[in-house]
Amino acid sequence: MKLNTIMPKKLQPYFKRELNEYDQQFKAGNLQGAWHHLERAHIIGQAYPWHHSYVHWKMLLFGVHIKSAKEILGQIPRLLVGGVKSFVGKIPVGNTGGANVPPLKPMKIEGDLKAIFKRAGIHPNTEFHE
Repeated sequence: MKLNTIMPKKLQPYFKRELNEYDQQFKAGNLQGAWHHLERAHIIGQAYPWHHSYVHWKMLLFGVHIKSAKEILGQIPRLLVGGVKSFVGKIPVGNTGGANVPPLKPMKIEGDLKAIFKRAGIHPNTEFHE
């Protein structure tokens, strides 16, 4: 069993960039664009407990902002369990993290995100386990 604790330094700038893009889009009122960047941050950070949980926290706050009971109720268990699954290395690779997708469903990773993982020396389909 692989225990993940800290996001590799080479991956951190990409995670931060997605969160910064989220903030900018959210402040500009582009909620769809903001959510897209939260999903991307989730994919990048889902293997690392703190980062994974932080994105679910942001998704919960987003759900509160848009007054979506589905998103709020969907994020609570993800927030409570997601970090633990990351810690023990059992994540659904590529899952975007929102309440609109099953929490344990692996998903295809977009090409540009695959390239980010490759540049960081991480191969999510082989290093992370569903």
